[in-house]
Amino acid sequence: MVKKIVKGQHIFSKKAQPATEADRQVVTDLLDTLKANRQICVGMAANMIGVNKSIIVVAAGPFEFAMINPVITSKSGEYETEEGCLSLDGVRPCVRYDEIEVDYLDSNFQPQHRKYSGFTAQIIQHEVDHCNGVVI
Repeated sequence: MVKKIVKGQHIFSKKAQPATEADRQVVTDLLDTLKANRQICVGMAANMIGVNKSIIVVAAGPFEFAMINPVITSKSGEYETEEGCLSLDGVRPCVRYDEIEVDYLDSNFQPQHRKYSGFTAQIIQHEVDHCNGVVI
């Protein structure tokens, strides 16, 4: 189900709680909401739809995928950039990394370890920050 996007810094003030298999509907809702906003959005975290769980979704080219309880385990290639967010007005400066490795559960709650680079890595870092209570 497509959910309303929550606005304001308050939604990122708390670290997200780990997701469990009981949160499958949140994964579906988050993917549906991302698809409905693809023209203006490339990633979302569950707190953006009012759910304080560690779930993110990412749009990479024509694909959308979920990452449950993502943890960035490695990063390299630091650079400075600016990012915007559907939940916040304007753009803000931030530091990102060109290459990252992430441990997470996929949408079937199976463990994954993957490497990402470029814009996809930037999206993941932005959304993981949301899960960790970091406001860009």
